[in-house]
Amino acid sequence: MRETRVFDGTHLRASLFNPGQSRLFVSFRQRTAEAGQFSRAQAVRTFTRAGFSHLHLQSRLNDWYINPDTAALEAALQAFSAAFDEVAAMGFSMGGYAALRFARALNLSRLVAVSPQISISPEHVPFDRRYRKHADGFDPEQGALAGRGHPVQGAVLADPFRPADLVHAEMIQMVFPGLAIARLAGGGHPATQVLRQGRGFAALQQLLLHGGAAAQGAVALHRPARRNSPVYWQHLAAQAEKFGRKQLAQQARQRHMQVAVGKAPENAGR
Repeated sequence: MRETRVFDGTHLRASLFNPGQSRLFVSFRQRTAEAGQFSRAQAVRTFTRAGFSHLHLQSRLNDWYINPDTAALEAALQAFSAAFDEVAAMGFSMGGYAALRFARALNLSRLVAVSPQISISPEHVPFDRRYRKHADGFDPEQGALAGRGHPVQGAVLADPFRPADLVHAEMIQMVFPGLAIARLAGGGHPATQVLRQGRGFAALQQLLLHGGAAAQGAVALHRPARRNSPVYWQHLAAQAEKFGRKQLAQQARQRHMQVAVGKAPENAGR
């Protein structure tokens, strides 16, 4: 599908697919090992086949989209999104943050943000040191979500086994009260790892596509997917070990070995 550049800066890029529709889906590049260069943008067929235009945003660096192009992209998105009746988005980690940061400019209607951050600035999140190496050039004022709330509906997905991710989700909800928190235990970072292993990610896209209750729907998809997910049992074992629950940790490790080699009995874990 042909790509049209809506914004083409030194630091940020916006690529459009399937133009001319009344509804828009927006995706975002997350933190990547390819930082330093833009990736080849591709259409998300789930949405273009359903009659959405698709806009993909990228930051060339792992800078959480806060750079000399931020203000210009924000203005371009505000003008561009005005033509659409409905705007839906999905973003992961750094991409989830970007969806929140540009929610007002995009006039977002619906959002699924997976393990996003409210900020990476030590000033805003002194409890989270994971992204400090990326925070040197992060402008706390330009990157702050406080004061940039928007009445978007949807969900923030987070793994409660990752306490920092859950705190980010709770702080985000204070700014965006229309976003419910979906606690996907053992989902990892991003919190959809179990869903991807259980082939439930397409169903999550469908929830966003059709405007379903994303938080409740995500939890409902996650629960049965845990049963045969190596990621879930690996994370559960680590969590149980952390809290001294040795028997549960041993059981989870055994279950992990079973599902990892495809020998898990059908009724186990129910």
